[in-house]
Amino acid sequence: MRLLNAVMERLDYSKLNAAYSRLGRIEYPPKILAKILVYGYMRQETSSRVLEACCRENINYMYLLEGQRAPDHNTINRFRNKVLNSEAGEDLLTQLAMLIHENGLLSFEACFIDGTKIEANANKYSFVWKKGTEKQLKKLYEKIHEELPERLKNIGISFDVPEQIQISQLEQLEKQIKAEMDENGIQIVTGKGKHKSELQRVYEKVLNWIERLKKYLNNITICGDRNSFSKTDQDATFMRMKEDHMLNGQLKPGYNVNVATCSEFIIGNYISSDRNDVHTLIPFVTKLDGMYEPHNVTIGSYTADSGYESEENYCWFEDNKPNTELYIKPLNYEVKKHKKYRTDISRRENMKYDPEKDTYTCANGKELKATHEKHSKSASTGIELTTTVYECSECSGCPLKEKCIRSCGSKKSLDERHKVLYVSKRFARQREAMEEKMSTEEGKLHRINRTIQAEGTFAYTKEDLGIRRFSLRGKENVAAEWNLFSLALNVLRLHHKIQKNRLGAGLVVPYNFPAGL
Repeated sequence: MRLLNAVMERLDYSKLNAAYSRLGRIEYPPKILAKILVYGYMRQETSSRVLEACCRENINYMYLLEGQRAPDHNTINRFRNKVLNSEAGEDLLTQLAMLIHENGLLSFEACFIDGTKIEANANKYSFVWKKGTEKQLKKLYEKIHEELPERLKNIGISFDVPEQIQISQLEQLEKQIKAEMDENGIQIVTGKGKHKSELQRVYEKVLNWIERLKKYLNNITICGDRNSFSKTDQDATFMRMKEDHMLNGQLKPGYNVNVATCSEFIIGNYISSDRNDVHTLIPFVTKLDGMYEPHNVTIGSYTADSGYESEENYCWFEDNKPNTELYIKPLNYEVKKHKKYRTDISRRENMKYDPEKDTYTCANGKELKATHEKHSKSASTGIELTTTVYECSECSGCPLKEKCIRSCGSKKSLDERHKVLYVSKRFARQREAMEEKMSTEEGKLHRINRTIQAEGTFAYTKEDLGIRRFSLRGKENVAAEWNLFSLALNVLRLHHKIQKNRLGAGLVVPYNFPAGL
């Protein structure tokens, strides 16, 4: 508690103060509220009502209050939801990292990135699936196109009904039907024993279609690039978690939490609704640059696991960070060691390649020749991607065909298919170079430290601090809450290193590594 107080006294709270509205007064000193919240997250006391009780009863919290009265739980909640979800919380984390760095306890030479999925504060059964919504929307369009012309013909209204009618067109039709009802003096009736006119029946049907169209289109808009979202937390995506309450592989709403660590301290976070890590690396690194470039700090190297490997990420680092070392374990790095992988004749890596002819030779001695190229652009950065297609014209009657050609859900029979390879030559070269790099002593050292520092951070937060589900809803609020966890964890790390006399910067070097590393 005293270490937390001493560290947070050295931080600048100007951005935190600026996050308040200029109308009215600040109801409670924001610096003290920040101390109370961080200390609460250190002690696994995250509820606002629990924190209010601790401020009244616990002498450690009273010390941090500096003679101020205990804050109400609403005050704590408003501060956490409306103040810390701005840049202020991130600024405090940056300042803390720089303070530790200036005292020689944190080195930016090596940064380790990893991600984990943490459950959102949302109902497990409040899912909305994008594909299902698109199917329902298509059926509704078909139903309207099929039923509406006949209904309008019965009430004598002329209206052109397209295959995909717009909401504005239905609203125009609804006004037209209502005007027709008013002109004929037809009142809208409800309840038992009332007879609805045909005009009212069509009018109510059109209103129902308008409501459903708005609902489906809004759900598809909320999904965006995702395939699902939760009704109770629309920023949360349904993901497969390691903690499965029903033990049947059920999806749960959650967030993909990415963390960057240096010298075992968290220096930055990136909260994403994307289920995969591969699309988070570039925006995360860009965010870290924006956080530390004003402090004249340059991160020397980045190390990530195989989930971040892609041609787009390799190319982006080559173009934008040529002087920064990148260590990413290739996706097939571990599986290549297995005999099953090395003896699989269907894999490109196990075929002989002739660079002069630009051909692959299969296990039966047949050549796969380049037939054409496919060109595309990556979704996030627009990098040009080129895929070369290799095909074999001598697959008929091959005795190894069943082992060489995989079905992959094809509707064609095995006799009708032939061997096809899709190869990105640039990505193959990048992966081969990275594999060699990760096999060096320095690459192995970075791999070991990523396991210790990045994965160790998640082990500590989940097992020791009990962080398995967020308390707040919405991506901004979740980011603010995770910043509080990060501040708490950094202070606990610093305290632990002081107690164990482990103060120092840089990589953890195992005893069996060369002395120069």
